Amino acid sequence: MGISKEEIQEVYTRPLFSLVSQAHHVHCQHHRVGEVQICSLLSYKTGGCTEDCKYCAQSSRYQTSVSPLPLLQKKAMLACAERAIEKGASRICIGAAWREVREGKAFETILEVVEELAEKGIEVCVTLGMLTEAQAKRLADAGLFAYNHNLDTSPEYYEKIISTRNFSDRLKTLEAVGKAGVQICTGGILGMGETEEDRISLLHALVNLPIPPESVPLNFLMPIPGTPLEDQPPLPIWEMVRMIAAARLFLPTATIRLAAGRIACSQESQALCFFAGANSLFSGEILLTEPNPSFSDDDKLFTLLGLTPRG
Repeated sequence: MGISKEEIQEVYTRPLFSLVSQAHHVHCQHHRVGEVQICSLLSYKTGGCTEDCKYCAQSSRYQTSVSPLPLLQKKAMLACAERAIEKGASRICIGAAWREVREGKAFETILEVVEELAEKGIEVCVTLGMLTEAQAKRLADAGLFAYNHNLDTSPEYYEKIISTRNFSDRLKTLEAVGKAGVQICTGGILGMGETEEDRISLLHALVNLPIPPESVPLNFLMPIPGTPLEDQPPLPIWEMVRMIAAARLFLPTATIRLAAGRIACSQESQALCFFAGANSLFSGEILLTEPNPSFSDDDKLFTLLGLTPRG
């Protein structure tokens, strides 16, 4: 039967202190308290994407400061990954601004990099757009740990953010990933003008996936000049805290990741997010194309809050 929207709404709208307290209790039952996984995101193919996602600096449909760049070479990707691992990252994520995976040299390079990193015992996640079951199987055979394909927002609000694909396309990709035996990484972006009902609906879609996500990245919108959402006002931190806490209660074993937009969050707000159930972050000066806290900044945050990186 799954979990109803009414059940999720009842949890999401609880008094904040009660909600966070319950989420923290559940988090302590399923995870090592104070342990946070550090992730590093590499951009294999930057810019020139044909999609019209209204939040994205890499869409070729908008006049942003991001220009298409040549594909990152295999040697450079491995070197970037090694530097991130030396600084504490235990999960390497590789992104490409593609609508979908296409067979050819570029995909072969991704497979080779995945295989080399997986052999080192590193969790490898890629986000390459839509893909087929056969392509998902090839990634699995190379040693891929997880595939990221965010739902972004609720099914009801989706068409207001993206028109070049639909919500069901997202679900089909996640289905292909699950069938290949690869862990599912999927989350959303908060602050794109959606309502509280949309955030509840997004969470409803996430917790009712046929295969529960191993990883749930949650992003704050970063309004990019030149995109349709450039003037979108910031969402209060409390909505992110509510989303994290509710996600922790419904997905107790998942890793909940603080992703884009963390650069604008205070140490105090990040601390509340970790207390509510977040247990991962993306570190490094740039997250695809936008500013992000550096490894040294996060070292200081970890020391202040008594957090330890997951090995």
